Amino acid sequence: MNTPKLETRRLILRKFSESDIAHLYLILKDKEVNTFLPWYPLKSIEEANAFFQERYAADYAKPQAYAYAICLKSDNVPIGYIKVDMDDGHDLGYGLSRAFWHQGIATEAGKAVVEQVKRDGLPYITATHDVNNPHSGSVMKRLGMKYQYSYEEQWQPKDILVTFRMYQLNFNGDEDWVYQKYWDNSNVHFIETNV
Repeated sequence: MNTPKLETRRLILRKFSESDIAHLYLILKDKEVNTFLPWYPLKSIEEANAFFQERYAADYAKPQAYAYAICLKSDNVPIGYIKVDMDDGHDLGYGLSRAFWHQGIATEAGKAVVEQVKRDGLPYITATHDVNNPHSGSVMKRLGMKYQYSYEEQWQPKDILVTFRMYQLNFNGDEDWVYQKYWDNSNVHFIETNV
């Protein structure tokens, strides 16, 4: 199952195509949108094309992938992205153009993707957010994800020290199992209270 098209009340979640590269560029060149993303703001359409080839076309060539453009039903134009990686972390990530923040769009898209990966048999998903970006953590909570632990990482390529919070949602019935890789890879890790 490779990125099946999904629809919600307001949204179409579909594959990015080469005709979307200009829209992808608009999303990823914004410095404020980029603050908490794991790459630098894009500087050109050429960079956006390379990003599409590396991050989307490559995923779409795999047998199983969940890498979506978030589009409004009204015009089917990408306003953000949401994906679940197929490595052992099954990391959920998302980003949205600033004009669409605080409207419940990331949560609406996230619920549809969570239901799809659950139907398709993924045993769990994880997601992390910078402690300075609590809005992202709020989305994770609204998706039913549970806070597990926090850890420090010298984040690349930006080379800044970040404290991340890790959330997880298990689909296999084992509510107590926690994905430990981020904990194990960090020398500084801890469990916060009142998260």
